[in-house]
Amino acid sequence: MSSDSVIDSLTAAVNAHPEDVPLRLHLAGLLLDSGRPAEAIAHAGQALARNPADPQAQALMQRALGGGAPAPGAPAPPAPDTAPDAPAPDATRPAPPRAPGRPGDDPLAAYEQELADVVPPRFSPAGDEPEPVTGEADRMFDVEVSTVRLGDVGGMTEVKERLELAFLGPLRNPELRRLYGKSLRGGLMLYGPPGCGKTFLAKAIAGEMGAKFISLSIVDVLDMWIGNSERNLHELFQTARRSAPCVLFLDEVDALGHKRSKVTSSGMRTIGNQLLAELDGVEGNNEGVFVLAATNTPWDVDPALRRPGRLDRVVLVLPPDAPARSSILEYHLRDRPIANIDVRRIVAATDDFSGADLAHLCESAAEYAMADSIRRGEVRMIEQRDFDRALKDVRPSTKPWFATARNVAMFANEGGMYDDLVGYLKRRKLL
Repeated sequence: MSSDSVIDSLTAAVNAHPEDVPLRLHLAGLLLDSGRPAEAIAHAGQALARNPADPQAQALMQRALGGGAPAPGAPAPPAPDTAPDAPAPDATRPAPPRAPGRPGDDPLAAYEQELADVVPPRFSPAGDEPEPVTGEADRMFDVEVSTVRLGDVGGMTEVKERLELAFLGPLRNPELRRLYGKSLRGGLMLYGPPGCGKTFLAKAIAGEMGAKFISLSIVDVLDMWIGNSERNLHELFQTARRSAPCVLFLDEVDALGHKRSKVTSSGMRTIGNQLLAELDGVEGNNEGVFVLAATNTPWDVDPALRRPGRLDRVVLVLPPDAPARSSILEYHLRDRPIANIDVRRIVAATDDFSGADLAHLCESAAEYAMADSIRRGEVRMIEQRDFDRALKDVRPSTKPWFATARNVAMFANEGGMYDDLVGYLKRRKLL
């Protein structure tokens, strides 16, 4: 059977089943091989109309558009109104202006105009064309669906109880919530040493609530143009409101909401004012938007952010206790070759270690075992001696933070905000 006969048979099959995209793309490929790019463009365009991200359709379209005019001797391309399954042009829409220097009889220009709704243009705009006006299109922000649950968080019993009281309990009991007049809005600030799982805990809260999760940091907000930073912040909150119920996580909130009395930049002051307005719900209804903030330096956060109705609840996230350290160590060792590891001994030697410190400890022990295997020429397991060696090098990173926090707890706790921190320092005999 000749190639033309095969193409005719496939064309009839495609016309009978226009939704069969693989068959249509196979036909487009045969048309290209036969030197009939014009017909191939129409079929590739139909496939792209159904799925613009189809890589096979995109490749065929690029090949057809980049191939130039049909090969000599090939049949003439059909007129646009007779192309199989080609979309009918809109008579009410004026034709786009012809690109400078493009001949009027260019067949590719005609096909590009005909398939403008489904095929991307071959040429990008010139650099001297005006940029789109700011605000024509909304910025896109990542709205995640968290799969982490509070059960995945080791330890932190007191923190979980506080979160249950503030967020999870009212959400699970809508009738009681309405009876007691409890609103599904509010804010909570997590603070503590770096590396203790504040971000992970925020994702676990979103997963436990079955809510969407949006993470916001200063890089998502700052812009070099005046007014754009405030606009970015507003759009982030608007995205969270449209996605309610949603957990909006403000990472390093001290960078966005630094004490205005210490901020010398007028731009940062206006960002702080915009954040206060968004938390108050002035720009929109915050019902169903749960604002969680995290910071390592709560003493640098503007007091106005912590007033009732904004980030009015503050929770101290401490280094993991012994059960939590055991869970973290087992998590980081689950996929590594280990033998005769005394987890209790490691837990006893890692007091004040953060979760990040424990991950670094496991990484260091694995490095020592791997280096020894390379030196000896035979693979061996990660053993207790590797952890003993790693413990001599890895030190807890939380001690400098507690040294600073101790001064704050002693001399800047007039409002009782750091009572939890004071109690912990006293139990550890650090105060």
